[in-house]
Amino acid sequence: VCNFMSHEKCLKNVKIPCSCIAPSLVRVPVAHCFGPPGHYKRKFCTVCRKSLESPAFRCEVCELHVHTDCILFACSDCRQCHQDGHQDHDTYHHHWREGNLPSGARCEVCKKTCGSSEVLSGMRCEWCGILAHAACYITVTPECTFGRLRNMILPPSCVQLFSRNFSKLHCFRISENLQTEPDEDDDVDGSTQGSAKDVQISTDSSKQTLKIFDGNDAVKRNQFRLISVPRIAKNEEVVEAALRAYYINDDQQEYELQTFTQQALLSDDIINRNDAAEDSNSSSVFRDSVPEAWIIRAKPRDEEVIRIYPGWLKVGMAYVSLRVNKDSTTQTVIKEVLPLLGRQTECLQNFKLVEVLMGSKQVQRMVLDNQELILNRLKDIRKTSIRQMNQTRFYIVENSKSVARVNLFVGGLPPQLSAEEYTNILKDELAIKTNVVSVSHVYQAQGAVVLEILCFSEAERIYMLVKDTTVNDKPLNAVVIPEVMASKIPQNCWPLLVFVNPKSGGLKGRDLLYSFRKLLNPHQVFELTNGGPLPGFHMFSKVPSFRVLVCGGDGTVGWVLGALEEIRHKLVCSEPSVAILPLGTGNDLGRVLRWGAGYSGEDPYSILISVDEADDVLMDRWTILLDAEEPAEGAENGMAEPEPPKIVQMNNYCGLGIDAELSLDFHHAREEEPGKFNSRFHNKGVYVKVGLQKISHTRNLHKDIKLQVDQRVVELPSIEGLIFINIPSWGSGADLWGSDSDDRFEKPRIDDGLLEVVGVTGVVHMGQVQGGFRSGIRIAQGSYFRVTLLKPIPVQVDGEPWIQAPGQIIISAAGPKVHMLKKSKQKQKK
Repeated sequence: VCNFMSHEKCLKNVKIPCSCIAPSLVRVPVAHCFGPPGHYKRKFCTVCRKSLESPAFRCEVCELHVHTDCILFACSDCRQCHQDGHQDHDTYHHHWREGNLPSGARCEVCKKTCGSSEVLSGMRCEWCGILAHAACYITVTPECTFGRLRNMILPPSCVQLFSRNFSKLHCFRISENLQTEPDEDDDVDGSTQGSAKDVQISTDSSKQTLKIFDGNDAVKRNQFRLISVPRIAKNEEVVEAALRAYYINDDQQEYELQTFTQQALLSDDIINRNDAAEDSNSSSVFRDSVPEAWIIRAKPRDEEVIRIYPGWLKVGMAYVSLRVNKDSTTQTVIKEVLPLLGRQTECLQNFKLVEVLMGSKQVQRMVLDNQELILNRLKDIRKTSIRQMNQTRFYIVENSKSVARVNLFVGGLPPQLSAEEYTNILKDELAIKTNVVSVSHVYQAQGAVVLEILCFSEAERIYMLVKDTTVNDKPLNAVVIPEVMASKIPQNCWPLLVFVNPKSGGLKGRDLLYSFRKLLNPHQVFELTNGGPLPGFHMFSKVPSFRVLVCGGDGTVGWVLGALEEIRHKLVCSEPSVAILPLGTGNDLGRVLRWGAGYSGEDPYSILISVDEADDVLMDRWTILLDAEEPAEGAENGMAEPEPPKIVQMNNYCGLGIDAELSLDFHHAREEEPGKFNSRFHNKGVYVKVGLQKISHTRNLHKDIKLQVDQRVVELPSIEGLIFINIPSWGSGADLWGSDSDDRFEKPRIDDGLLEVVGVTGVVHMGQVQGGFRSGIRIAQGSYFRVTLLKPIPVQVDGEPWIQAPGQIIISAAGPKVHMLKKSKQKQKK
């Protein structure tokens, strides 16, 4: 059925379940989260165990890889990352997934290697990462403690998300811009061609190829699988081959094949029982005219045994088996099951029977009517699809008052309005139903609200509508936010909030997103292109203590620190420490805090360990007030209003003159052809080219600006660029201040409350500083600066350049210092 191979002498030790019984082993059904199909080298399909040559799907949350035409046969056995009101529990078991391990993987139990690049082999827990052979993993204790990263993982039992009809991609905020979701129709082609490739249409005249459908659903979608059988095959052999193609291991005596003609497809009830004029079983199925297609049908049964699973996890009992006959209804089943589960004293009306279809992409639940005849229901499911019957379960569930509650973060609204004004905008734009939708949080400065919605279909409608809505020409964005139950977070747990900017530095962000979702709980990983840092801070606002990891360039780090500053007063943990994984071009802050010059593909697991072991340091932040005195250009006869003062935050450095001018030119080049700027090396090359064009500049910046430091006027030497630095790294790691000791100034530190002011004489001087031959001209050190611009001058703050009109620039220390994480020096102990 599933291509599993073993030595004869090893057969007695085989513990691996076949794909055909995988659905029956699922503990809690959780649907997978498939992105768009891609090419995955050296990976194997979980269903048919063959390697993935053609485009295939992988789950974004767990290690499941599967062919396009096998996806229907994978069942919903993904990691349970949150509680959704179905079978919630606080103890977690290992979540084993077979195969696709790294080649050096070693078994936890016997310490020998258990990975392989030839076949699907070895088991791995997707929470704690423990590895074991298929024969050894059974001896590992079932409880999972989340492994080495346990104090960084947001425990799934602390996250609540009622997500009935949201796709998994929406629940985990996985951006769909890469998503070209295949419609049902595309799926059909995939499955048809896929199955064709498994069975080489044989040229051998003694064999023939047949199309097999597994029920009415497959016929409607034209989804068949091909089997190849001898021309003189017996009926049983054909049924056997057909069941095997659909991963069914039932007894073939209970099934039969029926032919159908094309006309019959058009009528409502596809097959009339009389059509199938079957000969006696022993004779050959095929006479002269071979029908091209067959449907597998289950023979009618007078009674059968079904499994009923309790909707609450009961220790030591996965399900109870029950014999049903033609008179059994939902009600009689509930009545017989309760005593077997030790709940006989309770009233029948408190329970319901739920039919659950555990498809790989979606878990569908349907409450059965009290009078429904169970055998008829089974017959209907089998008629629709025999494969679906294999993935269907019955649960007995308590009738609790189930709450529908979805928290939706809506951003991109105009800032500084009141809750009522926001509600009115949403009423006008989205026609929200105020009886089920209320505004629970307002972030005025950012123009964002959090909606609490008490109806699933309304939540889904708003979510879909927001994507196509603009207010004041700004598109809105919506993010589904799970609820974190802070009281359940263990004492020594500091969950890590991860922000990734997938656009930074050579587009490595995508792979990191995928890796961090796998290593942690995907709910704690946020993509900054999807609503910015605010949804993440909002979700963590009740968490008593957490840390932050920002993956991106210096600009991204500044963005997150700025957002943290604005929302700090609403967080229970108001001063989380921030670690950096540098992805940009400069990464000066990353260098100073020892995170390195830029990410070059290190193992994400060891990055998380370094974050866990990092030291807490403080860093100054600075506020820059830019007040232009003259009106913006283009104003008729100078009567226009002057621009309002602009306030920006600075972490690393602020440059005026030549340094900002180069940055501006680079910026323009990147905006013209963004596609070219996906490697750090190319980015630096452009900087050099832009610099060469400026070499013959004249040095007279000192005539165009005046500088005051701590209320004293400072004379400027003849320079072309003036730079204020907060950290001892500038322009990709150069030391602009220099290491010489100097009686006039104190040794710079990132938390001394002082900024250093340095001059450069031009491009050549900057190049010498970058090469480490010279340092800048030391001008001053202080905590309050006033710069007067006499003409428009390029300015850059932390890599963001613009032209500033004449006027005043005031630089002063911003609020409290921020807590940063500095990578500790000790090498990791192996």
